[in-house]
Amino acid sequence: MKLLALDTSTELCSAALWLDGAVSVREAMRERGHSELILPMIDQLLRESAIELRQLDAIAFGRGPGAFTGVRLAAGVAQGLGFAAGLPLLPISDLRAIAAQALRLPGAASRALICQDARMQQCYWGCFERAADAVYAVTAEAVAAPAALALPADWAGQHVCGAGSGWAAYRELLGPLAAQLAALFSDFRPHAREIALLAAQDGLACAVPAELAQPVYLRDEVAQTSA
Repeated sequence: MKLLALDTSTELCSAALWLDGAVSVREAMRERGHSELILPMIDQLLRESAIELRQLDAIAFGRGPGAFTGVRLAAGVAQGLGFAAGLPLLPISDLRAIAAQALRLPGAASRALICQDARMQQCYWGCFERAADAVYAVTAEAVAAPAALALPADWAGQHVCGAGSGWAAYRELLGPLAAQLAALFSDFRPHAREIALLAAQDGLACAVPAELAQPVYLRDEVAQTSA
């Protein structure tokens, strides 16, 4: 399978080109300005691999949850490219992409609680497991206060890791839960590399037409107000 993948849901802006298992990546850390970075990254990847967009099988993108403008940008760019090249899209959960990073490390746990800072004293979170090379959700993704996070009851006594920016942002509030984990990766962010990997594993059966690919925000409020 040949895929283009992109993610702009956090301060890490990244693009990846997956060509039958070989992956090339471009990335940059920046708080803002992802709209200026992502298209040149994609163009560079395609030129260096001497392949045109229309020769790919699909475009994968981080569909959220994440920063509202970043998630919207990724969906919009993927849709625009999909329409232009006549390619289907593969929307991939950003929480699942973080889980794939943590669960595919050498000697890693097979279970992960992902917690991303959602600002406004809330987290985007979900629990994931790895079976062979597949990474899948075992709880619904949600946005909640840090105190609402919990491990599934049947994970008691199991080898579990945590990953995502929320563990650092709410260190004190999540301390008791973090103490139950075997490892913690608070610097992990969604990356196009894992977006591409998961999209390739899901396959074209999970692809949708560009007009049907939608971002996932998990909440409607995007700004703190005095009220």
